[in-house]
Amino acid sequence: MTRLYFVTGATGTVGSALVPFLLQDTEAEIWLLLRARNADELRQRLDSLCAFWGLDAHAPQRQRLRALSGDVERPRFGLTEDDYGALARHCTHILHCAGKVRMNLPIEAARSAAVASARNVLELAHACRRLEKVEFVSTVGVGGRMPGLVPETWIDTPRAFHNTYEQSKAEAEAVIRPEVERGLPLTVHRPSMVVGEAASGRVIHFQIFYHLCEFLSGRRTHGFTPRLGDARLDIVPADHVGRAIAWSAGNPATAGHILHLCSGPQLAIPLAELQQRVRQVWQASGLDLPRLKPLPPRLLRAVLPMLRLATPAPARKALNALPIFLDYLADRQAFANAATRRLLEPAGIVAPAPPDYLDRLFEYYFRQGPARVRP
Repeated sequence: MTRLYFVTGATGTVGSALVPFLLQDTEAEIWLLLRARNADELRQRLDSLCAFWGLDAHAPQRQRLRALSGDVERPRFGLTEDDYGALARHCTHILHCAGKVRMNLPIEAARSAAVASARNVLELAHACRRLEKVEFVSTVGVGGRMPGLVPETWIDTPRAFHNTYEQSKAEAEAVIRPEVERGLPLTVHRPSMVVGEAASGRVIHFQIFYHLCEFLSGRRTHGFTPRLGDARLDIVPADHVGRAIAWSAGNPATAGHILHLCSGPQLAIPLAELQQRVRQVWQASGLDLPRLKPLPPRLLRAVLPMLRLATPAPARKALNALPIFLDYLADRQAFANAATRRLLEPAGIVAPAPPDYLDRLFEYYFRQGPARVRP
């Protein structure tokens, strides 16, 4: 065995996009950390992932995949002594993609997901006898409410955060930073809002972006929508993120770097433009949309209790996420990515412009069904 990649978060948006790129290394094995209550559930979870990747039982790539039952938040990832010992002996690369992308978790739960798992990554890294590289997935959200351009560096500026997800990820970076500065070969990856693959629109889970599009359509809020002004949204395709992380894993020179995997100030899409496209696609797909009634974000937040009362119970839960989106509209923020682009572009890794792939995202969303469910 030449290389052994240990991947956390393979069932998430980033991890599921990363593994196919790792499998292109034909001399490597990939061990996936998956939560499972027993051996049957572990096998079923691996089967589901392989189905998503288009790997049948006889695919050669599947023979190089191994599922380990565990949990990123537990000491030593909750692995058996045998499995942890095998990792310490053979693992060459740790790729930590796991995370709870929920903005409203209590801070202690968010810390357990982000900070405890970061400590576990460091412990394993120091135990590995053959370690070559660690890839650590964070988020551009560690900039919190920092005004202006969030830099591609460690952030020392005191700042508030929009939510506990951002805060816990920033705290996780603070945990790993001293080890990186002491020479641990680790690259931090900060994606922005991750969406489906650029070429196909495919994504393993419909997360924040798709809920935001439903709000922008107006159908979840009876047409009430925030005034968007010149606000922009930074999104990035999952396959761009996966390709960049896999490439970084094979390049020792990226150790110590912080990569902003995002559209950046040049390509971030105006929310008003996104809203217009969303409504065009939703209407073309046969959905009736209410007339838009723009309100200042503060006023929309104030009428939210009345919107809940006028919304059918099954869809009421979705409105709980609206304040999160309104909160982001209060800031004008962008994410620097010039240094990252200079590093990735010579390798042919270039983030596409959102208008070039938005329709594929929407087509996949409608094919899979959620968009047709009444709000």
